Amino acid sequence: MANVVWHKKLQILLDLIRDDLDHPELPDLWDTIYRTDRFYGRLGVPVTERDLQCGGVCRDMGVEAPMHLRMRGGRREAVHERREDEERHTAPMSDEHKAYQERILRAAEEGGFSGGSEVRTRVGRSWIQTDTLVEGADGRRIGWEVQLSTIDQSGLRGVRARAAKAAKNGITPAWHTDRAAYAQRNDTHWTRSDHLPAYVIARTGDLRIVSGFRALEFWHCDTRSLYPCPHGVRRCGKAHATPKPRDVLFDDMVRQTAAGTIVPIQFRAGTTVHRYWVTSADHDRLENLHSNDTGLLHEREATPASGASRNRPTCQPAAAPSTVDAPPPQPDLPALPVQPPAPAIETAPAAAEQHAGRSRQPAHSTTGLPSELITLQQAADDAQLQLQHLHDHHERDLQRQVWRDAAAAVQDAVTHYARTKRLNRYEVEVRLRRLVRHTAR
Repeated sequence: MANVVWHKKLQILLDLIRDDLDHPELPDLWDTIYRTDRFYGRLGVPVTERDLQCGGVCRDMGVEAPMHLRMRGGRREAVHERREDEERHTAPMSDEHKAYQERILRAAEEGGFSGGSEVRTRVGRSWIQTDTLVEGADGRRIGWEVQLSTIDQSGLRGVRARAAKAAKNGITPAWHTDRAAYAQRNDTHWTRSDHLPAYVIARTGDLRIVSGFRALEFWHCDTRSLYPCPHGVRRCGKAHATPKPRDVLFDDMVRQTAAGTIVPIQFRAGTTVHRYWVTSADHDRLENLHSNDTGLLHEREATPASGASRNRPTCQPAAAPSTVDAPPPQPDLPALPVQPPAPAIETAPAAAEQHAGRSRQPAHSTTGLPSELITLQQAADDAQLQLQHLHDHHERDLQRQVWRDAAAAVQDAVTHYARTKRLNRYEVEVRLRRLVRHTAR
């Protein structure tokens, strides 16, 4: 039996506990539906061909479970036709499932967030029931759904619909499992931990997520890259991103998804769309890459604590004084006029710009590029650099548009210059960026 019934023809959920079935705008609704169902029964219409289905656990799992109505002791009841549908309501929650719910709430509270288990959220005339709902920062709502190895495979047929319904109504779906078969699905953003007993899950020790979180590695498709071009060509010269599996602690995952520092993405590889969790920084860099896949991406500041640098040395030790005998004195020659020293480079503007993030070198004839191109490229790089230092979402959106406009201006100027000079556009673009960004170091 169930208290919530789905009416297929009317497309509404009926709450049998309420006198008006939770639809006060439809008077005498119960009498109408009950008489209709009894009339179908007298005619011998099968329950599967009537308009009533389970609107509770069965519907949440994507299972169509036909039902019929009856009155017992003055109480309204909706009865499942099949025994397996009825057993789905009475199946006890496993200890492991309870341990995960308790751990999610404890991790959220330690991070300063609130939450609840078995939360039912009203959405129009229906509901969204979430295993554990975490109320995060800036209005974020993370809906954790735990599916363990004790759940039958048929219970996962409605994952995509449930996740889409949650996302449509402001709940970020986060599905967790201990089965590799579930974690390989692409119907929602899955995470997976090893199969563990309840007492291990419940304790405060480290619980590691071994699948579902990725670190994005950004690289340039040139002759030095380690990865093949995803477009199937030899080298396209563009920038790409490759997801690399990374482990993350379960408690950190709960807290950082609530804080917004770990977010879901959809990553397309060929014709397949994969769903991963990544850091918000990698998410923003991936968006920037999608907006301009010809740009060189700002690399992460990951300086090793020890070991040799990959860069070539920028200075050489002074040569030791030689012990070779001095050459014999040359005969007196007429003295050459002393040449005036080269004018010193102004250091004050360079120091000021370096304090702002990078130093500039004025364009001159030896670069072979007009100063207008260099100025436009410098402006685009500055706009991208400012974007990386912003944390407010509204400010980031505004600055991202500024950067896109600046990058588009560079692309148009490079195209015009290369066409006018009959040069290879790609080579001009690479030389321009190399000149500006090497000068800025």
